[in-house]
Amino acid sequence: MRKYLAIFRIRFANSLQYRTAALAGVATQFAWGFMEILAFLAFWRVNPRAFPMEFSQTVSYIWLQQAFLALFMMWFFEGEIFDAITRGGIAYELARPFDLYWRWFTQSAANRLAKTVLRCSPILLVAFLVPQPLKMSLPTSGLSFLLFLVSSFLSLGVVVAFSMLVYISTFYTLSPTGVRIISAVLADFLAGAIVPLPFFPEPFRTVAEALPFAAMQNMPLRIYSGNIGGVDALWGLGFQVFWLVTLIIIGRFTMGQALNKVVIQGG
Repeated sequence: MRKYLAIFRIRFANSLQYRTAALAGVATQFAWGFMEILAFLAFWRVNPRAFPMEFSQTVSYIWLQQAFLALFMMWFFEGEIFDAITRGGIAYELARPFDLYWRWFTQSAANRLAKTVLRCSPILLVAFLVPQPLKMSLPTSGLSFLLFLVSSFLSLGVVVAFSMLVYISTFYTLSPTGVRIISAVLADFLAGAIVPLPFFPEPFRTVAEALPFAAMQNMPLRIYSGNIGGVDALWGLGFQVFWLVTLIIIGRFTMGQALNKVVIQGG
C-alpha cells in the first residue's frame, strides 16, 4: 500500500504545477456554465411544470459539474498510459515491482483529483456570489453534503475503473483513438454530462439509471442539489459501490488476460 500512496503523492504534486492550464480551464468552464444555465433558464421560463428538477437544483447541478469537471469527465485520459502500450514502454512498466492495474489506477485518480483541486475553488466562489437565479444553492442539510462527498469519491473510483477498461482495450486494438472517442461520448451522455438524467424520456431514463454511467457524476450532483435524498441517496451510494467493485473485477481480469499474451512493439 505504501508504494501506491507514494505514487499518488508524487502524481498529485506534479499535476498541481500546471496552474496556467488550470486558469485557462477555469475561464472556459465559467463561460460554458453560464451558457448552460441560461439555456435551461429559457426553457424553464417557457414551461416550469415540464421541468423534472427544480430550477435551483439544475443550477447547482451545472455549477458543480463545471467545478468538478476533471473529476468526472470521461474524455480526460492519460496519454502516458496509451503511449506505454502502443510504443513499447509497457516492457519497463512490467519490470517494476508494482501491480500494473493499481499503479495506473492510482496515477489516474491522483491526476484527476489534483486538476480538480486547482479549478474548483474559483468556480464555486463565483457560483455562490452571482445573483439569482444563476446562484448556486447550499445543500439541504449537513447530511446531504456528507453523502455528496462520499458519493464524489465513489464516482471518481467508478470513472477511473471505467477508464482502465479503455486503456486495457488498447492491448487488443493497438490504437486507442476509436475506443477512446466512442467511450467518452457514450459515457458523458449517459452519465448526465450533457443533459441531467431526470430530463431523459422515462423508458430511456430507466435503462440509463441502471448502467454504470449513472454511478458517475449523476449521483453526487443530484445528491448535493437535493434531487436525490434520504433512503434514495443511500441506495445510490450502494449502487456506486456495486459498479465500482464490478468494474474493478472486470478490469483486473481483462488486464491479466492481456498481459499473458502481450506483444511488445517499439522500444
